Amino acid sequence: MQAEIIAVGTEILLGQITNTNSTYIAQGLAELGIDSYYQTVVGDNPKRLTAAIEIAAQRNDLVILSGGLGPTKDDLTKQTVAQYLNVSLIEEPTAMQKITAFFDQSQQVMTANNRLQALYPAGATPLVNHNGLAVGAFYQSPDSADFLLLPGPPRELTMMFDTEAKPKLQAVYGHQAQIYSRVLRFFGISESELATRLQPLIATQAAVTIAPYAKANEVTLRLSAQADTQTAAKQLIDATETQIKVAAGDYLYGYGDDNSLAQVVVQRLIDCRLSITAAESLTAGMFQSTIGSVPGVSAIFPGGFVTYANAVKHQLVNVPQAVIDHDGVVSEATAKAMASGAQQQLQTDVALSFTGSAGPDPLEGQPAGTVWIGLAYRDKAPIARLYHFAGDRQRIRERSVLAGLDLLRRQLVLDKLLEK
Repeated sequence: MQAEIIAVGTEILLGQITNTNSTYIAQGLAELGIDSYYQTVVGDNPKRLTAAIEIAAQRNDLVILSGGLGPTKDDLTKQTVAQYLNVSLIEEPTAMQKITAFFDQSQQVMTANNRLQALYPAGATPLVNHNGLAVGAFYQSPDSADFLLLPGPPRELTMMFDTEAKPKLQAVYGHQAQIYSRVLRFFGISESELATRLQPLIATQAAVTIAPYAKANEVTLRLSAQADTQTAAKQLIDATETQIKVAAGDYLYGYGDDNSLAQVVVQRLIDCRLSITAAESLTAGMFQSTIGSVPGVSAIFPGGFVTYANAVKHQLVNVPQAVIDHDGVVSEATAKAMASGAQQQLQTDVALSFTGSAGPDPLEGQPAGTVWIGLAYRDKAPIARLYHFAGDRQRIRERSVLAGLDLLRRQLVLDKLLEK
């Protein structure tokens, strides 16, 4: 069973809106076990839309179109599909009543073109629009591909797809092999290095698809498997993940599309009931702002310090002036002293410090991108790590924050292993 998604709208082609509808539909198809190998975007042009429909119908069992069901001149989807199928458009009475009631209630004059929203191809099953006025349709063709027509506004499409379309697709097409996916998130390793480490696995793995994607400052792997049940597909992915962990497990920090290094670290701190603070120089509060964006952080984050000037490092977190004079601020000694001083000032379990040169000019003879990150962890002696980041000032600061989070994550992982 194979389907193609056609998103209709010139505004999508022009980049004026993001095509989230195709993503949502594709995820729903995967849940139903329906393959989707093609996605098309076409403007509000009947000739080009007809060509797209013809191609899609020839190579798929089901063609799903989103958008173009409204009352305006450029809403031509249902008319074009009806013409392709050589059927007429008919009015859905309940939808027409809903449209009329809407205009009566809002005390507006209903123009004739609004009646278009109640039309659907003859022979199709109309789909109720719970969040709008334009009726959808599911057409089963004996001679061609089947067609599913959905509205363009995401709020309308998602409700119609979930409540109206998916049950009908399940009923008509019956049981399909289930597709299960899992996203693994990595920090501190490049896409090319990760792919190199996993190349033997990628080259020999047939049951599970391994797809690496480079994200901003990190890499993700999407593992996908198809089996008769989701349980069976999940077992295939579990086995593959175990092999991936052997090759690159140190860099794996979490799972899921909607996740981040900050979320993982903050949640771990909450679970362990470990409080945290920070003393920031070159990042100027960016680390604290990052963890502050995670819900629930107030349980473990009482506050922190921005110690940009040398004198403030001494005044707020008690960095000895002798350390600054002897070692400089871009140094291991200063990073350790900042972390230890912040921890002592607020009596937290954990403290991170950030000091270095964000650029564009060198600082104390150190090139831009030279960063020391300190960590004071519970009753252990403070440590500091040296990093060299490339890029502009903002990228260096962002990378510093993420490196600090990863340094802490690794310490938390080590603690967990030592507990066992």
